[in-house]
Amino acid sequence: MTCIIAIANQKGGVGKTTTAINLGAALAEQGQRILLVDLDPQAAMSYGLGVQADDLPRTIYNALVDSELPASELVQPVRKNMDLLPANIDLAAAEIELITAFSREAILKDVLAPLAPHYDFILIDCGPNLGLLTINALTAAHALLVPMQCEFLALRSLGSLLRTVKRVQARLNPGLQVAGILGTMYQTGTRHAEEVLNQARSLYSERVFGFYVKKSIRFAEASASGRTILEHAPDHEGAGVYRTLAEVIIHDYATK
Repeated sequence: MTCIIAIANQKGGVGKTTTAINLGAALAEQGQRILLVDLDPQAAMSYGLGVQADDLPRTIYNALVDSELPASELVQPVRKNMDLLPANIDLAAAEIELITAFSREAILKDVLAPLAPHYDFILIDCGPNLGLLTINALTAAHALLVPMQCEFLALRSLGSLLRTVKRVQARLNPGLQVAGILGTMYQTGTRHAEEVLNQARSLYSERVFGFYVKKSIRFAEASASGRTILEHAPDHEGAGVYRTLAEVIIHDYATK
């Protein structure tokens, strides 16, 4: 059974796209068939994989607003075992255009349904808000993965996100699980990052993974070159963390 994972946090700049791309790459490296879904009008995922999104005539936006358009026509292969459903700035209009749509929270779920049998995992990179697109992702997903920057303001935003998750579970998707909270941008040499992680663990216990991603220029270099960290610096500690995360995800969700 295909597992759909939404990668979300309403705070921007916490490593959502970096996590989506590199988790996808690590899963693909282990032979899993992966579809990455760019659900952010900024299209950072698409550009981060070397796709010139603004030059595309059609993207996920078109599939969301046109129920007659098969999403399979929009999928682009980007790596071995890894495809992309791209986005561009057109997606910004979807928040408004879908307001009056029937069953508006489940439109993405319907878009992905015909694609799901072709993949082991579908990873959805959400934008930095809790708007209709993110609600669509949570409605379509089996699990939520939360990247959390290891700083105090990022920790504060978790409460609002998890309250939204409870509302989605109650009204739209009772099967939605929280796969875990991943500490990102951990600044070594400071007590603050460690204190934030410890506080997160005291609040959310086993939901916080026992590993975290340290801040490194290698991630920015990889994004700038349209590559994953596994390609740009395969022996880097950060690549190892995403490989570990992939192993956990496969263990927890690959056979469900």
